[in-house]
Amino acid sequence: LGIIGVVAAMTIPTLIANTRSQQYRSVLKKTVSTLSQAGKMSQAQYGFDYAGITQACGANAKFEHPDRDMTICAILNGTLTGATYFDKASDIKIKNAWQIKNYSFIGGVALYHGRNSASSYHAYVLPDGVIVAFWADLGANNACSRPVGSFYENTADGYMKSTSYCWGFIDVNGVNLPNKEVSCSSGANSFLKNDCVVNNNSKHMTDIYPIRFHDGMVELATAAGKYVLNTAK
Repeated sequence: LGIIGVVAAMTIPTLIANTRSQQYRSVLKKTVSTLSQAGKMSQAQYGFDYAGITQACGANAKFEHPDRDMTICAILNGTLTGATYFDKASDIKIKNAWQIKNYSFIGGVALYHGRNSASSYHAYVLPDGVIVAFWADLGANNACSRPVGSFYENTADGYMKSTSYCWGFIDVNGVNLPNKEVSCSSGANSFLKNDCVVNNNSKHMTDIYPIRFHDGMVELATAAGKYVLNTAK
């Protein structure tokens, strides 16, 4: 029994970490595909995708529709089924046995471009509980597009360079902790260096993944997130 206890103590944490890691990868891959399909579906049905966005979501964003509005909220309202809109990500409630509080980010590195306040993002909660959020000013400056053949440069902090506010994030396990941005276990969080590795541990393999909307697709906006997506089965 003592030997079994020692072996269990050594192996169970690793098994849990591997299971959680695989779950995060699977949900991330599915959600990125869903958002990319939403852009393509909007283009096919309504004549515009993320590159055709002309303004930010308005005061009645949950009622916007691509038949009459050219916002990201209209695209998602017109293509996603069963998703619930929140004007601020911080309006999402976290319920447990002893309290109810607002969704927020905790610990870890600063969220994409330092926008680390949940109140700065509009959000959708998908039927499976995944949170998809995007910068509230998305579409207010210019369309979410990039020229064919071009590539994204990194900012000084390792994120995908963006000048059009077309960024957001995916929280693959919703309101559940750790609500912390994924980070590199080794290497730099840089597309240019291309040496980021994310190990299956609770410190680095976490649940928030910055993304970038453009044209008819969604891409991971950090090298750490891209590594996780590329290693998903």
